[in-house]
Amino acid sequence: MPERVLIELLYGQGAHANTLACVEDIPLELTSRRIDGFPHSIWQLVWHMNFWMVHDLKRVRREKPAYPAHASESWPAEAAPPSAEDWSKAVVHFRDLLTEISALAASPPHVLAVEVEPTHPDHARRSSSVVAVLWQILVHNSYHIGQVALLRRTFGAWPPKGGGDTW
Repeated sequence: MPERVLIELLYGQGAHANTLACVEDIPLELTSRRIDGFPHSIWQLVWHMNFWMVHDLKRVRREKPAYPAHASESWPAEAAPPSAEDWSKAVVHFRDLLTEISALAASPPHVLAVEVEPTHPDHARRSSSVVAVLWQILVHNSYHIGQVALLRRTFGAWPPKGGGDTW
């Protein structure tokens, strides 16, 4: 069943690093560090993933979220979280969103087959069933978690406490 595979990949089984483990134990001082040639900090990556998970879950719930006029609206301007509390809240929010996505992925096939209303013209050109939106979230997160893992490796903060390949 594809939804079982989605849940496994969401939490880092198979070829994926554990998504939550990659972000939950990052020291605050590393969340804002940047490297030459790469435009984002770990804080910005996690904030961005949270932004799009919230947006897409609202679509699934038929709340009709506004689509950003520009990509910059889905990124925080600052490289650093405003406070340690804001970083902690972002990680908890990330975990809670993964839990919500996982629960939704375990829904019966008739729920997963429901079409989701587009919020952007590109959505209308591809399948936007609930399960398709969930797969889009997974792939988007996978892309950015790879960036988080690379930054962690660069900063000497790999593997995460929750485990990760070191070869």
